[in-house]
Amino acid sequence: LGRIKIFVLKLSNHPRWNDPKDQRLSPCTLSSFLLYWVLLAVLTLPRSVHCRTYKLGVVGPWACDPLFAKALPKAAAQLAVDRIRKDSSLDLGTRFDYVILNEDCQTSKALSAFLRFSELATGFVGPTNSGYCDAASFLGKNWDRVIFSWACVNHELDDTSSHPTFVRTLPSPTRVLLSVMKYFRWAHVAIISSDQDIWVDTAGKLAAALRSQGLPVGAVLSMGREPKTVRQALRKIREVDKLLIIMCMHSVLIGGEEQGQLLEAAHDLQMTEGGIVFVPYDALLYSLPYKNTPYPVLVNNSKLQKAYDAVLTITMDSKQLSFRQALQESVRRRELETSIKPEQVSPLFGTIYNAVYLVAKALDNNRKHRAWSSGANIAKYSRNVEFNGFNQRIWTDRQGLVHSDYVILDMDGNGNELHCSHVLDLGADLMRFTGRAIHYPNGDAPRSDPACWFNRGRICNGGKVAPVSLGIVLGALISIVLAYFIRRRVIQLRLVRGPNKILLTMDDVTFINPQLSKKKLSFEDSRIGDGRMSFSEARSAKSAALSSSLKSLTPATYENSNVAIYEGDWVWLKKFPYGDFRRIKPGTTAVFELMKDLRQENVNLFLGFFYDCGLLAIVTEFCTRGSLQDLLSNQDVKLDWMFKSSLLLDLIKGMKYLHHRDYVHGRLKSRNCVVDGRFVLKVTDYGYMEVVEAQRVPLAEPKVEDFLWTAPEILRKLNPFHNGTKKGDVYSFSIIMQEVVVRGPPYCMFDLTVEDIIQKVKKPPPVFRPNINPDHAPPECIQLMRHCWTEVPERRYNFEEIFDQVTGLHWGDGSLPPAPLPPPFFRSVSESLKLGNTVEPEHFDQVSLYFSDIVGFTTISANSEPIEVVDLLNDLYTLFDAVLDNHDVYKVETIGDAYMVASGLPTRNGNRHTAEIANMSLDILSAVGTFKMRHMPDVPVRIRIGLHSGPCVAGVVGLTMPRYCLFGDTVTTASRMESSGFPYRIQVNQSTVKILQDLNEGYRLQLRGRAELKGKAIEETYWLVGKDGFTKPLPVPPQYKPG
Repeated sequence: LGRIKIFVLKLSNHPRWNDPKDQRLSPCTLSSFLLYWVLLAVLTLPRSVHCRTYKLGVVGPWACDPLFAKALPKAAAQLAVDRIRKDSSLDLGTRFDYVILNEDCQTSKALSAFLRFSELATGFVGPTNSGYCDAASFLGKNWDRVIFSWACVNHELDDTSSHPTFVRTLPSPTRVLLSVMKYFRWAHVAIISSDQDIWVDTAGKLAAALRSQGLPVGAVLSMGREPKTVRQALRKIREVDKLLIIMCMHSVLIGGEEQGQLLEAAHDLQMTEGGIVFVPYDALLYSLPYKNTPYPVLVNNSKLQKAYDAVLTITMDSKQLSFRQALQESVRRRELETSIKPEQVSPLFGTIYNAVYLVAKALDNNRKHRAWSSGANIAKYSRNVEFNGFNQRIWTDRQGLVHSDYVILDMDGNGNELHCSHVLDLGADLMRFTGRAIHYPNGDAPRSDPACWFNRGRICNGGKVAPVSLGIVLGALISIVLAYFIRRRVIQLRLVRGPNKILLTMDDVTFINPQLSKKKLSFEDSRIGDGRMSFSEARSAKSAALSSSLKSLTPATYENSNVAIYEGDWVWLKKFPYGDFRRIKPGTTAVFELMKDLRQENVNLFLGFFYDCGLLAIVTEFCTRGSLQDLLSNQDVKLDWMFKSSLLLDLIKGMKYLHHRDYVHGRLKSRNCVVDGRFVLKVTDYGYMEVVEAQRVPLAEPKVEDFLWTAPEILRKLNPFHNGTKKGDVYSFSIIMQEVVVRGPPYCMFDLTVEDIIQKVKKPPPVFRPNINPDHAPPECIQLMRHCWTEVPERRYNFEEIFDQVTGLHWGDGSLPPAPLPPPFFRSVSESLKLGNTVEPEHFDQVSLYFSDIVGFTTISANSEPIEVVDLLNDLYTLFDAVLDNHDVYKVETIGDAYMVASGLPTRNGNRHTAEIANMSLDILSAVGTFKMRHMPDVPVRIRIGLHSGPCVAGVVGLTMPRYCLFGDTVTTASRMESSGFPYRIQVNQSTVKILQDLNEGYRLQLRGRAELKGKAIEETYWLVGKDGFTKPLPVPPQYKPG
């Protein structure tokens, strides 16, 4: 605009622009002079001249339905637009116009056409077909176009958060019907419609809306045009106890032939002789004239006249002028063509007029609030407006609800006029009786239903007699009780059978003779007393075990042992010495299922619950090195700072995981931290208090020394043993940290009794904590310890912060435990690493992975010297490595007894990767069948193997001590295939099976069945049992019994 003004100044020879050098813009000609005045006139035009046109699309089946066409939508919209333009109170800020948009009478085609209407209109009045109102509203939301509709039924459309661009131009038909039904207490409803889509869909939506209000809507039927189909529909309705029949079709009073057929058929079936009321639905959508308005259709058909005595018409009221009088007035004013005859026009004309005018009022309101003319804003500002409709007053409230009075019209069965009996004021929710009673056929008014049908939130028996209701209630109670016992039985079976078995019995475990240890394992020595089989005790049991091999272990009784063998591994039973163990309570079962889901390297694995012979015990993995307290007190074990920091980091990881899963330990101490054969620390006794509370087991009085690890704020409570908190766990960790740092009991640097220490901690000032010599640990470690035992719980770190602190510190010379040695890399990776460069990760579309481990390795380690375990793994992996040399495979890594191999990377080999892995697995399994341990030659080494094929990403992690690692779901699934397998078995996933079958090289596979993979869905897996031409002997696997 600024550039145009400058241009005009130049053209006008303004002194500022009178530049003799610029001859191109000199106004020396008449044409330049004229151009100047034209541009000036354009700039001075009013703003409204430049505004865009707001074009309103009036949507309806105007072309396919002659009765809808009788509403004269073009004339109605034009009349409204003409009056809007003349209304001086309206300032729309835009040119207002309309376009008539035809929708098909079939819902699907109507919706398809509506999709194209976005290019033709800025806003819409419609749709008329309620079958696609939801879709139209969502489309309007997406287009940001407002939707004004009188025909939509769904109450969900009133939710402005989901439908911000939808507006009703009439009160909801459901709302009007509910008000009338509530007044007369008519709850039982049937709905019948013509076979046109527009009315069938309306009937379905109306039924859903009434049912959502708790009303017993029975039959919802549609009828054809044949008299036979009409009678069939009415007979179905008559079979059910119905008081109100809503007719979704064109009213017979405006030319609807289907409704005339329906009423005449109802008369023939004696359904119009009292007790049943018929209500025309379409009259709710307009103002049907009734004052001094005869309807010839009732005079010319005596049967229909008598049948119409059973009809109550609910329609919009017109206080001053009826629809026909208002139409005649418009014709008289020359606003409409003089050829229009009011008696031939559908009253829907007025509804269309009112809708268009409401849009204009919304635009005016939107402009007054200086809001952007978006669909949502126009819908928002359609609220709280009032205007004179075509022949009645229309207003909306602050919630957007449209208000207008309705009347109930009746006839006496003899005349041809309708009379008003009641007026419904929706704004006040009030029904007023006009003094003229409703004339029911034969004086037989429909019976009233119980008022409870209209009280939301109450259950209504529908007026049935008390014994029937009592029988229904008793039947429901019996069903609930039976369902409870059946569910309880199913849960019990699931606990003792299948892969998710939690409850163990004497049939599942074999107790190890307590003679294997130096002293008898009793309740005082068990973890109930927070004791643990020590490292030295486990070592002393070894000689007895080896003398007769694992199979010759003499079974002990549950009364004198806490150690047992379960599925080939040693387990520890933490017994509950007191309580009633006749049954497992439901709350205890829920706790078990939650504990079973805890899987983390530094959390001692919960295996189940032993429940047999009146004994209750928690079953966990047995850790051969005993508790952390045992390890710290064993002077034969050398603990440098690197070793100590590794133990502390394991403890932090375990507690971090438990707190992340919202588990509060509450009893954390060094006796509840156990160490396995690989010197990995694991947190145990988690969930103990939850089991105690769920099973209601009485606890033995705790020893006073057990409170050395308890936080001061918990000590001050009445029952500190039952009040664990996450901050209390952090305090307990700091005391354990002191034990590890000084390698001594809590507060060992003070010459005080346990009772005195606890009293000093419990009742400051001064604050009493361990005194650590700075020579025992790096200053960062001591600072972290002090931060964790601070007196104010809120100032203590959580385990997330502790982990971040520890991994970010370098404690002394060692820091964290060293990383494992890197595997041998292929040449390209080696060269890059030598140059100090990073190696870009690479995606492989298809590889095959092998995982294996030794079944019972924990038990073997517990009965072996460390050097013997090293020799075992070295001999076994040397054997495996020799097998690998004969196949196109790549050894990824070994972790403990786990062995991982891949094929198809780093060098791709097409589909051969699956065959190479399968052939290698068979060779390894054959070699293991004859393998002997040097120190235990009579004990077989049993491995389980898992294979899986799929995509993965491979790359080198780190520059110092780098490792070539594989990532992706394929790695996880392959590991799960191994861990869910069985000894001397090769378990194969379906993806691998498909490739092996495509290769057609004679691999023999057996269906295992459906196996549950941890963290995965239940899948069908297979056993690889051989190959055509493979003649090497394979070890015989143990028999597998499903379940």
